[in-house]
Amino acid sequence: MPTDAARNLEQPLRGTGGLLLCRAAPDAVAPAAVLLRRPMLLAPAGGGWSVLVPADLSWQGEEEPVDLVLDGWAAALAVGAPWPVLALWWDAGRAGFSLASGVRRPVGYVWLADGTPAGEDEAMRTFAGRLGLDPVFAVEALDALTRPDSEADAAARLRGVLAVLAHAGLALPAGLVPVRPADALAEAAGMAPGVRRTDRAGWREVVRPELVEASVVGPLMRGRRARLLAAAHLVAGSALGLWGLGRRSGGWAAAGGLLVAQGIAGLAYDRFRGDRARLPVPPD
Repeated sequence: MPTDAARNLEQPLRGTGGLLLCRAAPDAVAPAAVLLRRPMLLAPAGGGWSVLVPADLSWQGEEEPVDLVLDGWAAALAVGAPWPVLALWWDAGRAGFSLASGVRRPVGYVWLADGTPAGEDEAMRTFAGRLGLDPVFAVEALDALTRPDSEADAAARLRGVLAVLAHAGLALPAGLVPVRPADALAEAAGMAPGVRRTDRAGWREVVRPELVEASVVGPLMRGRRARLLAAAHLVAGSALGLWGLGRRSGGWAAAGGLLVAQGIAGLAYDRFRGDRARLPVPPD
């Protein structure tokens, strides 16, 4: 008899939804997720993986289609992080994914609702390479998803992507399958072991030393290089945010806001640590 998880995987596409897979532990993802300024649910998703699920449906009120919204979030998370972010998304007509990694151009693939491939075959090889997947098994399995198959709809294609990632340690919590509407995903995420709401962490949580060390400024936490990096984030983030607002692109505006916040956090942390270093050492 099939398990509940197996039955979930067999469900067809039912509505608009999406989730973000980060190849990092939740403690490393949390600082960046807070800066998205979106109510998100963050949970462990296997060894070295985390999953982010929108906690409500407010994001669906935006004018942008689901792929642009999720792609923008992924870019915002990955632009200053040492780990990649994979956005999975779907609606009534299409489904697909986009992998964001640093400042490199995102790579992704799209299928129509009936499973018809609508992307570039080479994208799968780039996808596998950036995630460090098995160059033989993973590439062959992913290539198969780009070939016509009358029995594989878009839901089956996304399940195929997840099956490949499972060999790299991904293990989504029960009910978090990319074929369900956003409200059902949020409900399932809320019951996942170790889940937390990222919008409940305040500014002090973001700049806690152990969290900063897990973020983009970890290798350059103090000193002249750290200040230069933070200033560069402020300049680049301001420009990107203004560009996103001018194009009414919430995703890219969020990416700019994230860079600005990282710059402010970096400068604040450098000053805080410098002030502490100048304090007199109490006698034993």
